[in-house]
Amino acid sequence: MRNLLDRFRGAGGTSGSSGAGTFRADFTASLVVFLVAVPLCVGVAVASGVPAELGLITGIVGGLVTGFLPGSSLQVSGPAAGLTVLVYEAVEQYGVAALGVLVLISGLLQLAMGALGLGRWFRAISVAVVQGMLAGIGLVLIAGQLYALADTKAPSSGLDKIFSIPGLIGDVAGSSDALKAVAVGAGTIVILVLWPRFRQGAKVLPAPLAAVALATAATAIFDLPIARVEVKGLLDAIQPPGGGEFQALAEVGVIGTVLAFTLIASAESLFSAAAVDRLHDGPRTDYNKELMAQGAGNTVCGLLGALPMTAVIVRSAANVQAGAKTKASRVLHGVWLLVFAVLFPSALGIIPVATLAGVLVYSGWKLIPTKDLVPLWKSHRGEAIILIVTAGAIVITNMFEGVIIGLLMAVAKTAWETSHVHVEVTGREDGAGADAGEKPLHVRVRGNATFLRLPKLLDELEGLPREREVELDLTGLRHVDHACEMALATWTERHNAVVKRDAALEDRIPA
Repeated sequence: MRNLLDRFRGAGGTSGSSGAGTFRADFTASLVVFLVAVPLCVGVAVASGVPAELGLITGIVGGLVTGFLPGSSLQVSGPAAGLTVLVYEAVEQYGVAALGVLVLISGLLQLAMGALGLGRWFRAISVAVVQGMLAGIGLVLIAGQLYALADTKAPSSGLDKIFSIPGLIGDVAGSSDALKAVAVGAGTIVILVLWPRFRQGAKVLPAPLAAVALATAATAIFDLPIARVEVKGLLDAIQPPGGGEFQALAEVGVIGTVLAFTLIASAESLFSAAAVDRLHDGPRTDYNKELMAQGAGNTVCGLLGALPMTAVIVRSAANVQAGAKTKASRVLHGVWLLVFAVLFPSALGIIPVATLAGVLVYSGWKLIPTKDLVPLWKSHRGEAIILIVTAGAIVITNMFEGVIIGLLMAVAKTAWETSHVHVEVTGREDGAGADAGEKPLHVRVRGNATFLRLPKLLDELEGLPREREVELDLTGLRHVDHACEMALATWTERHNAVVKRDAALEDRIPA
């Protein structure tokens, strides 16, 4: 074990740490991350409409495969709430058997993008789009898990989930069993909120595990008639994709889902890496290597028919705060998940579904940037609008279309803001009259001339004196697109032609 830890330290650990001290720190941190990961892995799987064991498999791969590879030394990967909605929609539409193909192709795309050096380009994605994406996911996740709180099946679309909530409230009020399930889920949320304030308890037991343990104990003690997690067994849950599933790749919808998996998982992982880098003083993330590590993990998850993985900020922050020094902590957390899944699978069967729904409602709320929205609106209103529109589009349409809408808005906003153009006119001081009319106005255009600013630019040019010819100087432009270039040339030619025609007519009029 020590030799293995030495290899981990050499691959990405913090230099200068003693072997024994590093081992103790990584061992302790791995246990903390394991305790945080268990309820989240199971909860994400159940919310995604797949067997609970598939969430544990993704967590195991995140530790043993992605955790071993270079990239980000302290970031922890596994199934994430951010992909829950998309996975649920994919499973509903294509079936659990097709999930492996979707994840496998996404992993291969991530490997290719990392090898091509595209990892750093994900940092260029608008933060407002990412925040809007997470907010939209959070809203749909909360709306869907409200039904799981009451042991009721949720409607398929995001809007239906929201519009059906009044009917859900009426159904819950008329059912004692549903009220008991909601009480368990609500109690779980209360524990998640209050547990971190109990500092001594929080040091011993992470809030998600404490909430699930207490709610499960209360359900067992009072023998509440609410739904429990269905257990299939680790080997039974594994469904490697077959030849029939690969045929689905010919469908446009499947390709869109794969691209959504790839885009969202990559962006979330690399944004998480940037956040984790700010939490510690160790080696910085190599974004291309991290993207390849995520791709390798997703490729293995796809071959096992498991959930897609991303880097998860909750587990990563817990890892750093627990004092992890090297990547050994995240690899060991994968070992503990494997031991738990093999030796204690029946323990999952006693967990109430409403409890996991409570964990995910809380997780969904944390995805919504409630504290950042008002300051963002005051300082960068355009960014706030992109965030809100992206989130709303995800709720109204679906994940992929919502993100595309957000990206298009971000591109349009950037294009508009960078298309600053200024018109400088010299020669006005010469006055009017025949002599002045012989001297053309010198019009110099500076900045970036694009079609977005063309109406404003033409309005300024139309305001110039109509009795003076114009010399148009475009040397001050850093960029001019074809539409602007043609429009400016046409306007100048037409304006000067009119000036010459009017001057010729005046010459013909007798004095």
